[in-house]
Amino acid sequence: QEELVESGGGLVRAGDSLTLSCAASGGALSTSAMAWFRQAPGKEREFVGGITRIGSFTFYADSVKGRFTIQRDDEQKAIHLLMNSLKPEGTAIYSCAAGTGVPMTAPTSFTYWGQGTQVTVSS
Repeated sequence: QEELVESGGGLVRAGDSLTLSCAASGGALSTSAMAWFRQAPGKEREFVGGITRIGSFTFYADSVKGRFTIQRDDEQKAIHLLMNSLKPEGTAIYSCAAGTGVPMTAPTSFTYWGQGTQVTVSS
């Protein structure tokens, strides 16, 4: 059983930076693709970015490309989401997920999910 625990959310101002972390127990980090999704109130869950199991290739949604970066930390068994130039529309619950990642952008490609961490960006 894989367990994913997110941390690092909070209240920030537009333009600020924030880093989210996802600690993965079990073998999730070595056996799965990992991704971040977010869900704003009243909206569907959307893909933010992901990292492949082999090669650690990263993919991002167009809305965050150039501002967000996913990093893999094998020592800490975690992935991090570095978020720069945050915008108010980035307010959402951010969740990390582990799974096949095929395709990377679909929530159904991921079996294990964390509880999520709230990110609120004020204007």
